[in-house]
Amino acid sequence: MTHFLNDLRPAKAVRRALPAAAALLLAVGAAPALAASRDAADSLPGNWLELTVTRGDSRSSDTRGTLLLCDPPQGHSRAAEACDVLARAGGDMNAVAGDRSRVCTLLYAPVNVRAQGQWNGRPVDYRHTFGNDCEREAMTGAVFALDDDQAPEV
Repeated sequence: MTHFLNDLRPAKAVRRALPAAAALLLAVGAAPALAASRDAADSLPGNWLELTVTRGDSRSSDTRGTLLLCDPPQGHSRAAEACDVLARAGGDMNAVAGDRSRVCTLLYAPVNVRAQGQWNGRPVDYRHTFGNDCEREAMTGAVFALDDDQAPEV
């Protein structure tokens, strides 16, 4: 009987190691797929940005995203306006004029934005957290207006 129990010890060790081995294989298998999708995006012609907007703190699951293409404008409901804003800023999110005269409430409802892509052949990687959607819209115009059905009324 002792012999039988000794034979089970290696089997238990193998069973314990299987989940870790499976996770490792999945991670290694996913790496080429991620690299391939990034390579495909990098080969897009013209000016383009992957845009994401996350409402709430870093643990929030309320994230929206899209691929904004500007030759011709497409990607979300205000793509033409977003591409125009970016063209005037030379693709530099920090240079986007926005509507600096807009008055926003002091309500804190954080909005995290990210833009990654290329503009005029240069890489773009922009991240910022705004206090609320009003501040986001005032500072970035239509660029991160991903869930707008139409342009805002004037």
